[in-house]
Amino acid sequence: MQEVVLPLELGRATGSAPSRRLRLQGKVPATVYGLGKEAVTASVDYRELRGALSTEAGLNVVLNLDVAGQHEMALVKEMQRHPLRGDVTHVDFLRVEPDSDVAVEVPIRLTGTATALLEINGIVERSLDTLRVLAKPRSIPNELVLDVSELTVGDTLTVADLELPPGVTSLVDESAPVVSGIITRSALEAAAEAEAAEAEAEAEAEGDGEGAAEDDAGDSD
Repeated sequence: MQEVVLPLELGRATGSAPSRRLRLQGKVPATVYGLGKEAVTASVDYRELRGALSTEAGLNVVLNLDVAGQHEMALVKEMQRHPLRGDVTHVDFLRVEPDSDVAVEVPIRLTGTATALLEINGIVERSLDTLRVLAKPRSIPNELVLDVSELTVGDTLTVADLELPPGVTSLVDESAPVVSGIITRSALEAAAEAEAAEAEAEAEAEGDGEGAAEDDAGDSD
């Protein structure tokens, strides 16, 4: 995985008022910590942060933090956003070693169309959107792909069905469900109504047939 250089500025003042002033200047308050080193407060240009996180790796991009000329490998550990506007209000960077495993969440992307399931008004129900894995920073996959083409009612695809790249280990039990094929309540109700209507029509047809037979018998007398 390619590293992205991200410059940081040290020496920001802490507190809500200084943080607001930073954000008005187009900067995001940040903290860098990990590997037993002292945590440092910093700020990062919002546009540069957005650009760094816009690669295919998303939040799992391996960052090369440029902190006052010193370079440190890091990952985004946590990113806080404004509850209404969605703006990034603070970001935490975790220092990592290139040859040490780190735990991260990797997105799961579904591919294919569950045709047999859709034909009976079923749906693909997701149990997991991401998978927590252990991997060295440069081995973290951008995503994990799961084909649901053969999924039908009652089927379940589990973590064991995900193909993990070499050097990547799941921290989730292999039996944990990822997706299942189910019938919705509305589809079940519609099927029950259709069966009831069909049974009623058959009963009426049988009744009409018996009545006609009795009429024929009366005429012959």
